[in-house]
Amino acid sequence: MDTMLQAISDESRRTLLARLRLGPTNVTELAALLPIARPGVSRHLRVLREVGLVDVHSEAQHRIYSLRPEPLQELDEWLEEYRALWEHRLDALHTEVARGKKSEVARGKREKRE
Repeated sequence: MDTMLQAISDESRRTLLARLRLGPTNVTELAALLPIARPGVSRHLRVLREVGLVDVHSEAQHRIYSLRPEPLQELDEWLEEYRALWEHRLDALHTEVARGKKSEVARGKREKRE
């Protein structure tokens, strides 16, 4: 998990993962997404492959990369405990917003009567 978190801490790698979420693609298309030279993109892809986030296979002269969702599912399961904290807070915020809207409506009705 630590190596995966370290790998996705880099913005360029997250950009590559976001593209691969749409489907497999080659290095040329991935390199077009980043403002760095192709060898740099290949190094980022190697890091992602080493932590198991991407697979690669060859088709003719192209190396095709694809996303492996299994490690991300592991990360999702780890985040689940923290997500519950946010959901509780968002539920509380939703309640307060609804309470504020009701008060605003009641205030508007009172002002119309006056």
